[in-house]
Amino acid sequence: MSMITAVDLCKTFPGKNGRGPLEVLKKVSLTVEQGEVVCVIGPSGSGKSTFLRTLNRLETIDSGKIYIEDKLLFDCSQGVNAVRLTHGELAASLLEVGMVFQNFNLFPHKTALENLMLAPEHVRKVSPAEARERGLRLLDRVGLSGKVDAYPAQLSGGQQQRVAIARALAMEPKIMLFDEPTSALDPELVGEVLSVMKSLAQGGMTMLVVTHEMGFAREAADKVVVMFEGSILEMGPPETIFSSPAAGRTRQFLQSVL
Repeated sequence: MSMITAVDLCKTFPGKNGRGPLEVLKKVSLTVEQGEVVCVIGPSGSGKSTFLRTLNRLETIDSGKIYIEDKLLFDCSQGVNAVRLTHGELAASLLEVGMVFQNFNLFPHKTALENLMLAPEHVRKVSPAEARERGLRLLDRVGLSGKVDAYPAQLSGGQQQRVAIARALAMEPKIMLFDEPTSALDPELVGEVLSVMKSLAQGGMTMLVVTHEMGFAREAADKVVVMFEGSILEMGPPETIFSSPAAGRTRQFLQSVL
């Protein structure tokens, strides 16, 4: 089953400070299969994060189609969605998509465990006892069983991001989106987050990851997608993209970051 399918996504932001409109996505098409790990790489400003955010409605699209689990959710033209779904139907499909951001976005006044329990209780309507049990299990899974009662301010950046990953997993999504999850971390903390992500990948989680960690993309990805100026330049297995990319711009980018 295809877990995510994007077809010809287009997105333009209005111009600012006298500048004209900025075309951020130009007919971007991509399919992510069940259990597949896809890494999206490319220079800053190439549309990677915007593309990711369109997939769970954090950004609207001007035109194109988005399927989640082969179900058509958006079929847009000139910003208008032709698919008529109830709010509940759309929300139910989008709940299958978890997301981890660059910044951890944890509630500062709640403990690590409380951050994990909140959404399952209020959105999934899970009982407090089940939410607690699930939260404890997930904190142990990301190596933070000793930080159950710690507040975000008492955690390192790497620990906070691991809590954020566990929080997304607490909703039991079928797909995980990662938007440069290590970009806000000090270099010595990056490894602990990537280790959790590799574990998820090895466990069969479907993952779409925007990253600048080329080692992770080379090691963990089934497919690497290269974006440049709002378009997909090329995609393929990591050994092909990193060893013999077809596009000159891909070669230039990789030479600059490796």
